[in-house]
Amino acid sequence: MDPKVREHAEVLVDWSARIEAGDDVVVSVAEGAHELAVAVAEKLGERGANVVTTYASDEVSRAYLRAHDRAFETGEHELALYENADSVLFLGGGRNTFATADVPGETRQAAARAAEPVREARMDTDWVSTVHPTRSLAQQAGMSYEAYREFVYDAVLRDWAELAEEMARMKEILDEGSEVRLVKGEDTDLRMSIEGRRAVNSAASVAYDSHNLPSGEVFTAPYDPEGAVCFDVPMTLSGTRVRDVRLTFEGGEVVDFSAASGEDALSDVLDTDEGARRLGELGIGMNRGIDRFTDSVLFDEKMGDTVHLAVGRAYDACLPEGEAGNDSAVHVDMITDVSEDSRIEVDGDVVQRNGVFPWEDGFEG
Repeated sequence: MDPKVREHAEVLVDWSARIEAGDDVVVSVAEGAHELAVAVAEKLGERGANVVTTYASDEVSRAYLRAHDRAFETGEHELALYENADSVLFLGGGRNTFATADVPGETRQAAARAAEPVREARMDTDWVSTVHPTRSLAQQAGMSYEAYREFVYDAVLRDWAELAEEMARMKEILDEGSEVRLVKGEDTDLRMSIEGRRAVNSAASVAYDSHNLPSGEVFTAPYDPEGAVCFDVPMTLSGTRVRDVRLTFEGGEVVDFSAASGEDALSDVLDTDEGARRLGELGIGMNRGIDRFTDSVLFDEKMGDTVHLAVGRAYDACLPEGEAGNDSAVHVDMITDVSEDSRIEVDGDVVQRNGVFPWEDGFEG
């Protein structure tokens, strides 16, 4: 086994999930993540955790969803599994990133709504999502498999403690701010309130309320957005390629939208429920180990020189005690490249210009 696979497993179990002896852990294993799963299982065994593994396959999901011809119901057996888990580790890496492209949008929406209690139970655990490099993901990224493996490990095997210290600066700015303004070119000018919200220093560990590996972003839960924003980083939604999304917000919700391609898939997301037309997240990418877009939100949204906004569910970690944020069965991130002709303002002060932060060389206030 490649030593980097074992190192990946070690970072996941020790730094990210903080697994302890006796923890009840669910490991969700995608089709192509077998090698990483073996390394993770070994680490969990050494730690003395209690492990249940599940099989996560988009092709299996496609078969089920296309054959299902009645109302979807919440799976009480699956709900019980996550209600009794301490941690859930999602090991991504499928065989076909477009496997569910021919599942009707209304079917996906109905399934998502029925599965919301299960999703909530998973989110209440110390969950962490990561990915094992596979040939299908390399192909989607437009890279050779060998180059893609190095790309993944450059993003995952970081000095996370050092990066956490840097990102704490942006967290402090957002925690103390009331309004964020994102401006880019002539097409993006969006204002969002963040007053009373708490930013998350997403340093790839549940100890930081962070649940992705790799991570490297600071995010919060904005509300009352006004204006327009364009997302120029392509993405895949439910197996459909979506490009050049434009959202217009009035009264805190999406009132108009368009996409150069994949507009029907975008429409399906926004029509899932009332909360799907409101913002759940504003994230600022700060992981300089990610140096190119790969059509994987797990990596793309963490990349330095990017900002992402998510429609749908807001994360509880960003909310004051007792306050409910935006609620939805979906949480869909959309990304814009802010390396040129752009700025982020917090309460009128420029905190990033053309992808450069005030504490970095080359910053222009």
